[in-house]
Amino acid sequence: MATSSIEWTEATWNPVTGCTRASAGCDHCYAVFLTKRLARMGQEKYKGLVNPGKNHFNGVVRIHPETLEAPLRWKKSRIIFVNSMSDLFHPGVPTEFILQVFEVMKRARRHTFQVLTKRPERAAALNAVIEWPPNVWMGTSVEDDRVRHRVDHLRRTSAHVRFLSLEPLLGPLPELNLDGIHWVIVGGESGWHARPMEEAWVRDILRQCREKDVRFFFKQLGSVWARRMGTQDNKGSNWRDLPPALRVRDYPEETALLV
Repeated sequence: MATSSIEWTEATWNPVTGCTRASAGCDHCYAVFLTKRLARMGQEKYKGLVNPGKNHFNGVVRIHPETLEAPLRWKKSRIIFVNSMSDLFHPGVPTEFILQVFEVMKRARRHTFQVLTKRPERAAALNAVIEWPPNVWMGTSVEDDRVRHRVDHLRRTSAHVRFLSLEPLLGPLPELNLDGIHWVIVGGESGWHARPMEEAWVRDILRQCREKDVRFFFKQLGSVWARRMGTQDNKGSNWRDLPPALRVRDYPEETALLV
């Protein structure tokens, strides 16, 4: 377990490492750079996942059964981002291992688990064999209009809480179908190669969430905005710097941790 600086979670758990590019939202993936760093530090589970001199995953995916029961040993209730360094529903992850991860999450009911994937079609295909405990939230990433179909796949799962991560938001998402969605996270891209996000895109998504009574969490305006505004925070996530209308960080009603 590692504590997390990600604003919408508290800790991370990575029983899978390695990945493959899925869409434009992957192009400046933070997990690639962290994987390279952790590999240089000698952490075996991150070695050989990024080719030397490259800034993308090489498609090698590893499962780590030895980490499966770690959440059962964490006594304090936490909100846990599952596989922040990979994708649980990557085709390289055996179905049996996915089911083992869900079994651990079911047993560790004092925690809330946030599973985020760019491959919700596999989650939907496995829906009948997955037991969805109420402390597991299922989400998918949607960075622009080209991948909005992921929301339809997510809707086909029986997760008690379904959420969208619209980060990095790379384009407007008008008329987003929020039926069956409980929570929406929005954020601009960070880093030196960040692509811009328009504030108008965020305001329109916030309006849509309000109309559908969907909880909204605004994470950051991104590095392009932060550099333009000269803020000390290079991600544009400092609460004081945000436009007042975007100072919204709500969670689903089901946030109350189960004990």
